[in-house]
Amino acid sequence: MKTLFKNGTIIDGSGAKPFSGDLLIEDDRILAVGGEITESADRVVELGGAQICPGLIDAHSHNDFFYDRDDAEKFYKPFIEQGITTQITGNCSFSPFGAEEDTPYRDKMGGGLFDTRFPCSFATFKERAKGRLYVNLVPLIGQGSVRAGMTGFDPAPYTPEQIDKELSYVREAMEGGAFGGSLGFMYEPDRYAKEGEIIAFAKEIAKYGGIVTIHPRACSIVSADYPLLTKKSHLELGLDEAVDIMRKSGCRLEYSHLIFTGRRSWKLLDKMLAVFHRERAAGSPIAFDNYAFHYGASVITVVFPEWYAALSKEEAAKPLNRFKLQLTILMYRKVLGIDWDDMVVAYISDEHPEYEGKTIPELAAAEGLSELDMYLKLVDLSGRAGSIYLGKYYNAEIVRALMEDELSVFMTDAWVEEKGLQNIAAFQTFPQFFLLAQRYGIPVEKIVRKMTGATADRYGIPARGYLRPGCKADITVIDPDKLSVDEKRPDAKPGGIEYVYVNGVPVLERGVYVGGMAGEVVLKTAAKD
Repeated sequence: MKTLFKNGTIIDGSGAKPFSGDLLIEDDRILAVGGEITESADRVVELGGAQICPGLIDAHSHNDFFYDRDDAEKFYKPFIEQGITTQITGNCSFSPFGAEEDTPYRDKMGGGLFDTRFPCSFATFKERAKGRLYVNLVPLIGQGSVRAGMTGFDPAPYTPEQIDKELSYVREAMEGGAFGGSLGFMYEPDRYAKEGEIIAFAKEIAKYGGIVTIHPRACSIVSADYPLLTKKSHLELGLDEAVDIMRKSGCRLEYSHLIFTGRRSWKLLDKMLAVFHRERAAGSPIAFDNYAFHYGASVITVVFPEWYAALSKEEAAKPLNRFKLQLTILMYRKVLGIDWDDMVVAYISDEHPEYEGKTIPELAAAEGLSELDMYLKLVDLSGRAGSIYLGKYYNAEIVRALMEDELSVFMTDAWVEEKGLQNIAAFQTFPQFFLLAQRYGIPVEKIVRKMTGATADRYGIPARGYLRPGCKADITVIDPDKLSVDEKRPDAKPGGIEYVYVNGVPVLERGVYVGGMAGEVVLKTAAKD
Protein backbone atom coordinates (compact mmCIF):
# COMPACT_ATOMS: atom_id res chain seq x y z
CA MET A 1 0.00 0.00 0.00
CA LYS A 2 1.26 3.46 -0.92
CA THR A 3 0.63 6.51 1.25
CA LEU A 4 1.47 10.02 0.08
CA PHE A 5 1.97 12.79 2.63
CA LYS A 6 1.29 16.09 0.85
CA ASN A 7 2.37 19.64 1.60
CA GLY A 8 4.45 19.03 4.67
CA THR A 9 7.40 20.84 6.19
CA ILE A 10 10.02 18.14 5.87
CA ILE A 11 12.60 17.81 8.64
CA ASP A 12 14.64 14.83 7.52
CA GLY A 13 16.71 14.02 10.63
CA SER A 14 20.04 15.14 9.19
CA GLY A 15 20.01 18.59 10.74
CA ALA A 16 19.44 20.21 7.34
CA LYS A 17 17.06 23.12 7.04
CA PRO A 18 13.36 22.19 6.72
CA PHE A 19 11.77 22.47 3.30
CA SER A 20 8.28 22.22 1.87
CA GLY A 21 7.46 19.01 0.08
CA ASP A 22 5.91 15.56 -0.03
CA LEU A 23 6.78 12.11 1.24
CA LEU A 24 5.77 8.80 -0.33
CA ILE A 25 5.87 5.46 1.49
CA GLU A 26 4.98 1.96 0.38
CA ASP A 27 4.24 -0.60 3.06
CA ASP A 28 7.11 -0.29 5.57
CA ARG A 29 9.57 1.71 3.44
CA ILE A 30 10.05 5.27 2.31
CA LEU A 31 9.95 5.50 -1.50
CA ALA A 32 10.54 9.19 -2.16
CA VAL A 33 11.11 12.51 -0.40
CA GLY A 34 11.16 15.83 -2.19
CA GLY A 35 9.23 18.73 -3.58
CA GLU A 36 5.98 17.85 -5.27
CA ILE A 37 5.50 14.10 -5.75
CA THR A 38 2.95 13.32 -8.45
CA GLU A 39 2.98 9.53 -8.22
CA SER A 40 -0.40 8.02 -7.45
CA ALA A 41 -1.03 6.52 -4.02
CA ASP A 42 -3.68 4.45 -2.27
CA ARG A 43 -4.01 7.09 0.41
CA VAL A 44 -3.20 10.79 0.53
CA VAL A 45 -2.62 12.56 3.83
CA GLU A 46 -2.88 16.35 3.51
CA LEU A 47 -0.55 17.99 6.04
CA GLY A 48 -1.23 21.65 5.41
CA GLY A 49 2.34 22.63 6.26
CA ALA A 50 2.69 20.51 9.41
CA GLN A 51 6.17 19.24 10.23
CA ILE A 52 6.90 15.70 9.06
CA CYS A 53 9.86 14.02 10.75
CA PRO A 54 11.38 10.59 11.11
CA GLY A 55 9.74 8.64 13.92
CA LEU A 56 11.17 9.93 17.20
CA ILE A 57 13.70 7.70 18.99
CA ASP A 58 13.77 7.47 22.78
CA ALA A 59 17.46 7.03 23.65
CA HIS A 60 16.88 5.50 27.08
CA SER A 61 13.93 3.26 27.91
CA HIS A 62 12.95 0.22 29.98
CA ASN A 63 9.90 -0.80 27.97
CA ASP A 64 11.37 -4.19 27.08
CA PHE A 65 10.00 -5.36 30.45
CA PHE A 66 6.37 -4.89 29.42
CA TYR A 67 6.07 -6.48 25.96
CA ASP A 68 4.79 -9.84 27.23
CA ARG A 69 1.99 -8.58 29.47
CA ASP A 70 -1.66 -9.11 28.63
CA ASP A 71 -2.21 -5.37 29.09
CA ALA A 72 1.00 -4.37 27.29
CA GLU A 73 -0.67 -1.69 25.20
CA LYS A 74 -1.13 0.69 28.14
CA PHE A 75 2.63 0.74 28.67
CA TYR A 76 3.35 1.86 25.10
CA LYS A 77 0.40 4.10 24.20
CA PRO A 78 1.68 7.24 26.00
CA PHE A 79 5.02 7.03 24.19
CA ILE A 80 3.31 6.78 20.81
CA GLU A 81 1.15 9.77 21.75
CA GLN A 82 4.29 11.86 22.22
CA GLY A 83 5.61 10.84 18.78
CA ILE A 84 7.98 8.02 19.73
CA THR A 85 8.28 5.06 17.36
CA THR A 86 11.52 3.45 18.60
CA GLN A 87 12.96 2.92 22.08
CA ILE A 88 16.47 1.87 23.09
CA THR A 89 15.98 -0.66 25.87
CA GLY A 90 18.01 -2.73 28.31
CA ASN A 91 19.49 0.28 30.08
CA CYS A 92 20.85 0.71 33.63
CA SER A 93 22.05 -2.94 33.60
CA PHE A 94 18.53 -4.43 33.26
CA SER A 95 17.17 -6.53 30.40
CA PRO A 96 14.49 -9.27 30.41
CA PHE A 97 16.89 -11.65 28.66
CA GLY A 98 20.38 -12.95 29.35
CA ALA A 99 19.48 -15.80 31.69
CA GLU A 100 18.31 -19.40 31.86
CA GLU A 101 14.55 -19.84 31.82
CA ASP A 102 14.68 -21.82 35.06
CA THR A 103 16.85 -19.38 37.00
CA PRO A 104 15.86 -19.34 40.68
CA TYR A 105 16.52 -15.59 40.71
CA ARG A 106 13.82 -14.42 38.32
CA ASP A 107 12.62 -11.87 40.88
CA LYS A 108 16.09 -10.31 41.02
CA MET A 109 16.66 -9.76 37.31
CA GLY A 110 14.86 -6.41 37.25
CA GLY A 111 16.79 -5.14 40.24
CA GLY A 112 13.59 -4.64 42.22
CA LEU A 113 12.33 -2.11 39.66
CA PHE A 114 10.96 -4.42 36.98
CA ASP A 115 9.25 -7.79 36.88
CA THR A 116 11.02 -10.25 34.57
CA ARG A 117 8.05 -12.44 33.75
CA PHE A 118 9.89 -14.80 31.43
CA PRO A 119 13.69 -14.99 31.81
CA CYS A 120 15.22 -16.27 28.60
CA SER A 121 18.00 -16.12 26.05
CA PHE A 122 18.17 -13.29 23.54
CA ALA A 123 17.05 -15.64 20.77
CA THR A 124 13.94 -16.57 22.74
CA PHE A 125 13.23 -12.94 23.54
CA LYS A 126 13.26 -12.07 19.83
CA GLU A 127 10.91 -14.93 19.03
CA ARG A 128 8.49 -14.12 21.85
CA ALA A 129 8.40 -10.44 20.92
CA LYS A 130 7.38 -11.02 17.29
CA GLY A 131 3.93 -9.60 16.63
CA ARG A 132 3.62 -8.27 20.19
CA LEU A 133 5.32 -4.86 19.98
CA TYR A 134 3.64 -1.48 19.70
CA VAL A 135 6.91 0.37 19.03
CA ASN A 136 10.30 -0.74 17.78
CA LEU A 137 12.77 -1.91 20.43
CA VAL A 138 16.54 -1.53 20.05
CA PRO A 139 17.90 -4.05 22.59
CA LEU A 140 20.89 -3.86 24.91
CA ILE A 141 21.88 -6.64 27.31
CA GLY A 142 22.07 -5.63 30.96
CA GLN A 143 25.00 -6.88 32.99
CA GLY A 144 22.99 -6.63 36.19
CA SER A 145 20.30 -8.93 34.83
CA VAL A 146 22.87 -11.47 33.63
CA ARG A 147 24.57 -11.38 37.01
CA ALA A 148 21.25 -11.62 38.88
CA GLY A 149 20.17 -14.56 36.73
CA MET A 150 23.35 -16.38 37.70
CA THR A 151 23.80 -15.55 41.40
CA GLY A 152 21.00 -13.23 42.50
CA PHE A 153 22.19 -10.33 44.65
CA ASP A 154 25.25 -12.18 45.97
CA PRO A 155 27.94 -9.51 46.48
CA ALA A 156 30.85 -11.96 46.19
CA PRO A 157 33.41 -11.12 43.48
CA TYR A 158 33.09 -13.27 40.38
CA THR A 159 35.61 -15.97 39.66
CA PRO A 160 37.19 -16.24 36.19
CA GLU A 161 34.81 -19.14 35.48
CA GLN A 162 31.78 -17.05 36.42
CA ILE A 163 32.99 -14.17 34.25
CA ASP A 164 33.34 -16.58 31.32
CA LYS A 165 29.77 -17.76 31.83
CA GLU A 166 28.54 -14.18 32.03
CA LEU A 167 30.29 -13.40 28.75
CA SER A 168 28.61 -16.38 27.07
CA TYR A 169 25.25 -14.61 27.51
CA VAL A 170 26.78 -11.42 26.13
CA ARG A 171 28.08 -13.23 23.05
CA GLU A 172 24.72 -14.88 22.42
CA ALA A 173 23.00 -11.50 22.51
CA MET A 174 25.57 -9.67 20.39
CA GLU A 175 25.76 -12.40 17.78
CA GLY A 176 21.97 -12.40 17.70
CA GLY A 177 21.74 -8.68 16.90
CA ALA A 178 21.84 -6.75 20.17
CA PHE A 179 23.31 -3.26 19.87
CA GLY A 180 25.39 -3.31 23.04
CA GLY A 181 25.16 -3.66 26.78
CA SER A 182 24.51 -1.62 29.89
CA LEU A 183 25.92 -1.11 33.36
CA GLY A 184 24.10 0.36 36.36
CA PHE A 185 26.34 0.97 39.34
CA MET A 186 23.65 2.29 41.69
CA TYR A 187 21.71 -0.96 41.58
CA GLU A 188 22.02 -4.48 42.91
CA PRO A 189 23.72 -6.64 41.80
CA ASP A 190 25.74 -4.52 39.35
CA ARG A 191 27.13 -2.39 42.16
CA TYR A 192 29.02 -5.47 43.39
CA ALA A 193 30.87 -6.15 40.14
CA LYS A 194 34.63 -5.62 40.39
CA GLU A 195 36.77 -3.91 37.79
CA GLY A 196 37.97 -7.09 36.09
CA GLU A 197 34.42 -8.28 35.50
CA ILE A 198 33.24 -4.85 34.35
CA ILE A 199 36.07 -4.42 31.85
CA ALA A 200 35.59 -7.96 30.54
CA PHE A 201 31.90 -7.22 29.94
CA ALA A 202 32.64 -3.94 28.14
CA LYS A 203 35.43 -5.52 26.08
CA GLU A 204 33.10 -8.27 24.90
CA ILE A 205 30.58 -5.65 23.76
CA ALA A 206 33.36 -3.72 22.02
CA LYS A 207 34.41 -6.82 20.04
CA TYR A 208 31.10 -6.60 18.20
CA GLY A 209 31.24 -2.85 17.69
CA GLY A 210 28.54 -2.39 20.31
CA ILE A 211 27.85 0.51 22.63
CA VAL A 212 27.93 0.45 26.43
CA THR A 213 25.52 2.65 28.36
CA ILE A 214 26.45 3.45 31.96
CA HIS A 215 24.24 4.55 34.83
CA PRO A 216 27.01 6.09 36.96
CA ARG A 217 27.66 5.37 40.62
CA ALA A 218 26.71 8.93 41.61
CA CYS A 219 24.46 11.63 40.13
CA SER A 220 24.93 14.19 42.90
CA ILE A 221 27.72 16.10 44.60
CA VAL A 222 27.88 13.43 47.32
CA SER A 223 26.48 9.91 47.49
CA ALA A 224 26.64 6.71 49.52
CA ASP A 225 28.83 5.00 46.93
CA TYR A 226 32.12 6.84 47.44
CA PRO A 227 34.02 7.89 50.59
CA LEU A 228 32.60 11.07 52.09
CA LEU A 229 35.87 13.02 51.78
CA THR A 230 37.21 12.98 48.22
CA LYS A 231 39.23 15.43 46.11
CA LYS A 232 36.46 15.59 43.52
CA SER A 233 32.70 15.59 43.87
CA HIS A 234 31.04 12.21 43.62
CA LEU A 235 29.29 13.29 40.42
CA GLU A 236 32.69 13.87 38.82
CA LEU A 237 34.02 10.57 40.16
CA GLY A 238 31.12 8.74 38.53
CA LEU A 239 32.02 10.21 35.15
CA ASP A 240 35.72 9.46 35.70
CA GLU A 241 34.87 5.81 36.34
CA ALA A 242 32.82 5.63 33.15
CA VAL A 243 35.65 7.20 31.14
CA ASP A 244 38.12 4.73 32.63
CA ILE A 245 35.91 1.81 31.55
CA MET A 246 35.72 3.23 28.04
CA ARG A 247 39.48 3.64 27.79
CA LYS A 248 40.36 0.22 29.18
CA SER A 249 37.77 -1.69 27.17
CA GLY A 250 37.75 0.24 23.89
CA CYS A 251 33.96 0.44 23.93
CA ARG A 252 31.75 3.24 22.67
CA LEU A 253 30.24 4.95 25.71
CA GLU A 254 26.84 6.51 26.32
CA TYR A 255 26.66 8.20 29.72
CA SER A 256 23.07 7.67 30.81
CA HIS A 257 20.79 10.50 31.97
CA LEU A 258 23.27 13.24 32.74
CA ILE A 259 21.62 14.87 35.77
CA PHE A 260 22.73 17.13 38.62
CA THR A 261 20.66 16.04 41.62
CA GLY A 262 20.31 18.78 44.24
CA ARG A 263 21.10 22.44 43.73
CA ARG A 264 24.63 22.04 45.12
CA SER A 265 25.42 19.86 42.09
CA TRP A 266 24.33 22.51 39.59
CA LYS A 267 27.65 24.35 39.76
CA LEU A 268 29.34 21.27 38.27
CA LEU A 269 27.71 21.63 34.84
CA ASP A 270 30.71 23.22 33.14
CA LYS A 271 33.19 20.79 34.72
CA MET A 272 31.18 17.77 33.60
CA LEU A 273 30.68 19.02 30.05
CA ALA A 274 34.38 19.87 29.84
CA VAL A 275 35.24 16.20 30.45
CA PHE A 276 32.93 15.04 27.65
CA HIS A 277 34.33 17.54 25.19
CA ARG A 278 37.94 16.93 26.17
CA GLU A 279 37.45 13.22 25.58
CA ARG A 280 35.73 13.82 22.25
CA ALA A 281 38.51 16.15 21.15
CA ALA A 282 40.95 13.32 21.90
CA GLY A 283 38.94 10.97 19.69
CA SER A 284 37.01 9.09 22.39
CA PRO A 285 33.53 7.83 21.42
CA ILE A 286 31.65 9.31 24.37
CA ALA A 287 28.35 11.19 24.62
CA PHE A 288 25.28 11.51 26.87
CA ASP A 289 21.50 11.75 27.00
CA ASN A 290 19.21 13.93 29.10
CA TYR A 291 15.68 14.73 30.31
CA ALA A 292 13.35 17.64 29.57
CA PHE A 293 11.81 18.06 33.03
CA HIS A 294 13.47 19.08 36.29
CA TYR A 295 12.57 16.05 38.37
CA GLY A 296 12.62 12.28 38.17
CA ALA A 297 11.56 9.09 39.90
CA SER A 298 13.20 8.19 43.19
CA VAL A 299 12.56 6.21 46.37
CA ILE A 300 11.08 7.40 49.66
CA THR A 301 14.31 6.44 51.45
CA VAL A 302 16.43 8.86 49.40
CA VAL A 303 17.56 10.66 52.59
CA PHE A 304 16.76 7.87 55.06
CA PRO A 305 19.95 6.47 56.65
CA GLU A 306 20.58 2.75 56.63
CA TRP A 307 21.84 2.73 60.22
CA TYR A 308 18.47 3.95 61.48
CA ALA A 309 16.55 1.42 59.39
CA ALA A 310 18.52 -1.36 61.11
CA LEU A 311 17.43 -0.32 64.62
CA SER A 312 14.68 -2.03 66.60
CA LYS A 313 11.55 0.01 67.33
CA GLU A 314 12.72 0.45 70.91
CA GLU A 315 16.17 1.68 69.88
CA ALA A 316 14.75 3.91 67.15
CA ALA A 317 12.48 5.62 69.68
CA LYS A 318 15.32 6.62 72.01
CA PRO A 319 15.85 10.40 72.13
CA LEU A 320 19.55 10.16 71.26
CA ASN A 321 18.93 8.08 68.13
CA ARG A 322 16.04 10.30 67.17
CA PHE A 323 18.24 13.38 67.48
CA LYS A 324 21.00 11.69 65.50
CA LEU A 325 18.47 10.78 62.80
CA GLN A 326 17.25 14.37 62.60
CA LEU A 327 20.81 15.65 62.18
CA THR A 328 21.67 12.98 59.60
CA ILE A 329 18.67 13.77 57.42
CA LEU A 330 19.32 17.50 57.76
CA MET A 331 22.92 16.93 56.69
CA TYR A 332 21.86 14.85 53.67
CA ARG A 333 19.42 17.54 52.58
CA LYS A 334 21.85 20.42 53.10
CA VAL A 335 24.77 18.68 51.42
CA LEU A 336 22.66 17.72 48.41
CA GLY A 337 20.68 20.94 48.26
CA ILE A 338 17.27 19.26 48.47
CA ASP A 339 14.26 20.70 50.30
CA TRP A 340 11.24 18.86 51.70
CA ASP A 341 9.03 20.40 49.04
CA ASP A 342 11.20 18.77 46.36
CA MET A 343 9.65 15.43 47.36
CA VAL A 344 6.28 14.69 45.74
CA VAL A 345 4.68 11.43 46.85
CA ALA A 346 4.08 9.01 43.97
CA TYR A 347 2.99 5.91 45.88
CA ILE A 348 2.90 4.80 49.50
CA SER A 349 0.46 1.89 49.58
CA ASP A 350 -2.92 0.82 48.24
CA GLU A 351 -4.43 1.98 51.52
CA HIS A 352 -3.14 5.55 51.22
CA PRO A 353 -3.87 7.04 47.79
CA GLU A 354 -4.67 10.34 49.52
CA TYR A 355 -0.95 11.08 49.83
CA GLU A 356 -0.24 10.84 46.11
CA GLY A 357 0.68 14.03 44.27
CA LYS A 358 1.37 16.02 47.44
CA THR A 359 4.64 17.34 48.86
CA ILE A 360 5.98 16.56 52.32
CA PRO A 361 5.17 20.10 53.62
CA GLU A 362 1.61 19.91 52.26
CA LEU A 363 0.99 16.60 54.01
CA ALA A 364 2.68 17.77 57.20
CA ALA A 365 0.45 20.85 57.37
CA ALA A 366 -2.68 18.77 56.73
CA GLU A 367 -1.84 16.31 59.52
CA GLY A 368 -0.40 18.77 62.01
CA LEU A 369 3.04 17.15 61.99
CA SER A 370 6.55 18.43 61.51
CA GLU A 371 7.98 17.80 58.07
CA LEU A 372 10.42 15.27 59.53
CA ASP A 373 7.66 13.39 61.35
CA MET A 374 5.52 13.35 58.21
CA TYR A 375 8.43 12.00 56.20
CA LEU A 376 9.12 9.27 58.77
CA LYS A 377 5.43 8.35 58.79
CA LEU A 378 5.47 7.89 55.02
CA VAL A 379 8.63 5.78 55.23
CA ASP A 380 6.96 3.59 57.85
CA LEU A 381 3.58 3.29 56.09
CA SER A 382 5.28 2.23 52.86
CA GLY A 383 7.53 -0.31 54.56
CA ARG A 384 10.46 1.77 53.23
CA ALA A 385 9.30 0.85 49.72
CA GLY A 386 7.39 4.00 48.75
CA SER A 387 8.21 6.06 45.69
CA ILE A 388 8.50 9.80 45.13
CA TYR A 389 9.32 12.25 42.40
CA LEU A 390 12.41 14.16 43.44
CA GLY A 391 12.97 17.71 42.26
CA LYS A 392 16.11 19.71 41.51
CA TYR A 393 17.56 17.29 38.97
CA TYR A 394 18.10 20.39 36.85
CA ASN A 395 17.24 24.04 36.55
CA ALA A 396 16.15 25.80 33.36
CA GLU A 397 19.69 26.93 32.51
CA ILE A 398 21.07 23.38 32.74
CA VAL A 399 18.29 21.91 30.59
CA ARG A 400 18.93 24.55 27.93
CA ALA A 401 22.70 23.98 28.01
CA LEU A 402 22.28 20.23 27.61
CA MET A 403 19.72 20.62 24.82
CA GLU A 404 22.11 22.85 22.88
CA ASP A 405 25.20 20.73 23.47
CA GLU A 406 26.31 18.82 20.38
CA LEU A 407 26.86 15.61 22.39
CA SER A 408 23.33 15.27 23.77
CA VAL A 409 20.43 13.17 22.60
CA PHE A 410 17.02 12.95 24.25
CA MET A 411 15.27 10.29 26.26
CA THR A 412 12.44 9.55 28.70
CA ASP A 413 13.88 6.95 31.12
CA ALA A 414 10.27 6.46 32.23
CA TRP A 415 7.60 3.81 32.25
CA VAL A 416 3.90 3.64 33.01
CA GLU A 417 3.37 2.85 36.67
CA GLU A 418 0.90 0.17 37.75
CA LYS A 419 -0.11 2.26 40.76
CA GLY A 420 0.26 5.77 42.07
CA LEU A 421 1.16 9.07 40.47
CA GLN A 422 2.51 8.75 36.94
CA ASN A 423 5.86 10.12 35.78
CA ILE A 424 5.27 12.99 33.36
CA ALA A 425 8.29 11.83 31.35
CA ALA A 426 6.36 8.77 30.15
CA PHE A 427 3.66 11.00 28.68
CA GLN A 428 5.01 14.40 27.67
CA THR A 429 8.82 14.48 27.37
CA PHE A 430 9.35 14.94 23.64
CA PRO A 431 6.64 17.60 23.16
CA GLN A 432 8.28 19.43 26.09
CA PHE A 433 11.60 19.39 24.24
CA PHE A 434 9.89 20.96 21.23
CA LEU A 435 8.27 23.63 23.38
CA LEU A 436 11.55 24.44 25.12
CA ALA A 437 13.25 24.72 21.73
CA GLN A 438 10.63 27.26 20.67
CA ARG A 439 11.17 29.20 23.90
CA TYR A 440 14.97 29.20 23.59
CA GLY A 441 15.11 29.81 19.86
CA ILE A 442 16.81 26.50 19.10
CA PRO A 443 16.25 25.57 15.43
CA VAL A 444 13.69 22.80 15.12
CA GLU A 445 15.95 20.83 12.76
CA LYS A 446 18.57 20.61 15.52
CA ILE A 447 16.05 19.30 18.02
CA VAL A 448 14.60 16.78 15.57
CA ARG A 449 18.08 15.54 14.73
CA LYS A 450 18.77 14.77 18.40
CA MET A 451 15.52 12.79 18.52
CA THR A 452 16.15 10.91 15.28
CA GLY A 453 19.25 10.81 13.08
CA ALA A 454 21.81 11.59 15.78
CA THR A 455 20.45 8.83 18.03
CA ALA A 456 20.29 6.36 15.15
CA ASP A 457 23.89 7.17 14.24
CA ARG A 458 25.12 6.89 17.83
CA TYR A 459 23.64 3.43 18.34
CA GLY A 460 24.15 2.22 14.78
CA ILE A 461 20.43 1.70 14.15
CA PRO A 462 19.99 0.77 10.48
CA ALA A 463 17.46 2.41 8.15
CA ARG A 464 15.84 4.57 10.84
CA GLY A 465 16.16 8.13 12.03
CA TYR A 466 16.02 9.70 8.56
CA LEU A 467 13.48 10.54 5.88
CA ARG A 468 15.33 8.95 2.98
CA PRO A 469 14.35 6.51 0.27
CA GLY A 470 14.89 2.98 1.53
CA CYS A 471 14.55 3.86 5.21
CA LYS A 472 11.82 2.33 7.33
CA ALA A 473 8.54 4.22 7.26
CA ASP A 474 8.64 5.41 10.85
CA ILE A 475 6.95 8.81 10.63
CA THR A 476 5.95 11.50 13.12
CA VAL A 477 3.90 14.53 12.08
CA ILE A 478 3.80 17.58 14.37
CA ASP A 479 1.72 20.73 14.30
CA PRO A 480 3.99 23.23 16.10
CA ASP A 481 1.09 25.59 16.76
CA LYS A 482 -0.78 22.92 18.72
CA LEU A 483 2.11 21.67 20.84
CA SER A 484 1.23 21.61 24.52
CA VAL A 485 2.03 19.86 27.79
CA ASP A 486 0.30 20.02 31.16
CA GLU A 487 2.74 19.82 34.05
CA LYS A 488 -0.14 19.81 36.55
CA ARG A 489 -1.44 16.57 35.03
CA PRO A 490 1.54 14.21 34.60
CA ASP A 491 -0.48 11.63 32.65
CA ALA A 492 -2.09 14.15 30.29
CA LYS A 493 -1.94 13.52 26.56
CA PRO A 494 0.25 16.20 24.93
CA GLY A 495 -1.02 18.35 22.10
CA GLY A 496 0.51 18.78 18.67
CA ILE A 497 1.39 15.20 17.71
CA GLU A 498 -0.85 14.64 14.69
CA TYR A 499 0.26 11.39 13.03
CA VAL A 500 2.52 8.53 14.01
CA TYR A 501 3.40 5.65 11.68
CA VAL A 502 5.38 2.64 12.86
CA ASN A 503 6.87 0.59 10.01
CA GLY A 504 4.31 2.11 7.65
CA VAL A 505 1.31 1.38 9.89
CA PRO A 506 -0.70 4.36 11.18
CA VAL A 507 -0.97 4.10 14.97
CA LEU A 508 -2.00 7.71 15.66
CA GLU A 509 -4.09 9.73 13.21
CA ARG A 510 -5.28 13.33 13.49
CA GLY A 511 -4.10 13.29 17.07
CA VAL A 512 -6.12 10.20 17.98
CA TYR A 513 -4.47 6.96 19.05
CA VAL A 514 -5.67 4.06 16.87
CA GLY A 515 -3.17 1.42 18.01
CA GLY A 516 -1.71 -1.62 16.33
CA MET A 517 1.18 -3.97 17.02
CA ALA A 518 3.40 -2.62 14.25
CA GLY A 519 6.72 -2.60 16.11
CA GLU A 520 9.62 -5.00 15.84
CA VAL A 521 12.85 -5.91 17.58
CA VAL A 522 15.45 -4.00 15.59
CA LEU A 523 18.68 -5.91 14.99
CA LYS A 524 22.15 -4.83 14.03
CA THR A 525 22.65 -5.06 10.29
CA ALA A 526 25.39 -7.68 10.46
CA ALA A 527 23.44 -10.01 12.75
CA LYS A 528 21.36 -12.93 11.64
CA ASP A 529 17.66 -12.86 12.43
